[in-house]
Amino acid sequence: MRLFFLFVVFLVGCTAVTAPVPTPILPAGPTAVVPAASPTPLVPDTGWEAARPGLERRVIRFFDADGRLVEHLYILRFDPALYQFRVGYRPGEPLSLQDWQAETGALAVLNGGFFTEEFTATGLVVVDGQASGASYGAFAGMFAVTAVGPEVRWLGARPHDPNESLQYALQSFPVLVKPGGAAGYAEPDGEPARRAVVGQDGDGRILFILAPRGRFTLTQLSQTLAASDLNLDTAVNLDGGASAGLILTDPPASIPAYTLLPAVILVYGR
Repeated sequence: MRLFFLFVVFLVGCTAVTAPVPTPILPAGPTAVVPAASPTPLVPDTGWEAARPGLERRVIRFFDADGRLVEHLYILRFDPALYQFRVGYRPGEPLSLQDWQAETGALAVLNGGFFTEEFTATGLVVVDGQASGASYGAFAGMFAVTAVGPEVRWLGARPHDPNESLQYALQSFPVLVKPGGAAGYAEPDGEPARRAVVGQDGDGRILFILAPRGRFTLTQLSQTLAASDLNLDTAVNLDGGASAGLILTDPPASIPAYTLLPAVILVYGR
């Protein structure tokens, strides 16, 4: 796959092997030996699997030269015709991912953008049509929900218009995939970290992408996403590190965030 060419240094990995059961000693007859369970190899790419109507999931794994798993992308792809999107925001009163889900009853919860030590978003947030904070510039992107539906935008191509009627919005940076599918970030590589991304593909579907093992730099992730077969049109990096996390309630799946979050993206069935 094209994804592997970008990460030759990466690694399908870590197959778990169940330890053999100790040999029991019987009072009579020969010693019985219980064989070890056969290892179940991890596939590099699961392909798209239907999780529920209008929702697919996929796992793409990266291995090192010794075949050890070093990173994976966990991806959810939503059809906006069957799901609605909102933004949750509690400035100064953050919640854990689990509490966000419990409070909102959302089907899925993804962490949002960057925030201050006081748990206030550093970019624009819109909830129920009410805006707070200041918009970022051309270096950033925005997840927006209008009367038409959800969109992932690059503010360099489409700056925020304060007169636009937004139902929900959340800004973050940098833009990893620019409109049309080109890699959007090529700065000198910084530190690798856990990553969270919101994207939109060429068919208008919304993708949540998590890289939870902390092996991608932003430049590596930008190049990987642009070169993939995900058909991404635009993708925006969300807050990473301890903030990166996702909850899906049905079917259940969880990638934990290790800090409280003031802003999240919420998904509900229609």
